[in-house]
Amino acid sequence: MGNASNISLGAGTLYVAALGSTEPTDVTTALAAAWKEIGYTEEGSEISIEVSSDPVEVAEEIDPVLHVMAGRTVSISFAMAENTARNLTLALNGGTVSTADGVTSYEPPAPSAAQRVMIVFVSEDGQERWIFRQCFQAGTVSVARRKGADKVTIPVEMRAEKPAGKQAFKVLFKDSRSGGTI
Repeated sequence: MGNASNISLGAGTLYVAALGSTEPTDVTTALAAAWKEIGYTEEGSEISIEVSSDPVEVAEEIDPVLHVMAGRTVSISFAMAENTARNLTLALNGGTVSTADGVTSYEPPAPSAAQRVMIVFVSEDGQERWIFRQCFQAGTVSVARRKGADKVTIPVEMRAEKPAGKQAFKVLFKDSRSGGTI
């Protein structure tokens, strides 16, 4: 049947910060000033964790005797609902923003100057926070312009990388959502 207090409802809010920024340690304390709100995204966000494995086979057995983890890809996908210079710098791994005579301009970074960031997802119900310690936009960015009431969105897929000494991501839950080990 499940526990109603374990149900996470709705999307949430995304925040971005420079690498090495102070990570949240719980789900209720306000994020430090270094964390800038990306905001709600068009359809929420999707966190995807893909594990690949390889079979270990021995000559005497038909079936593999073990499967070993060969890799893990962690990604977070979202569509930012505002076409701003700040959101373009997130979507395109950095760049240069300048303002002169009332006009803001954005230029993407050279491939060798691409930047990584930290991302935090805070669930709308306040029950969980996902911390992605080092992220890099690794997919296609396509800015779709539509006629009428439809708005511009910037869809982005960020890939989590493993920084030195830490795992690629961490999840914080309110106590009622813990659950222990298998």
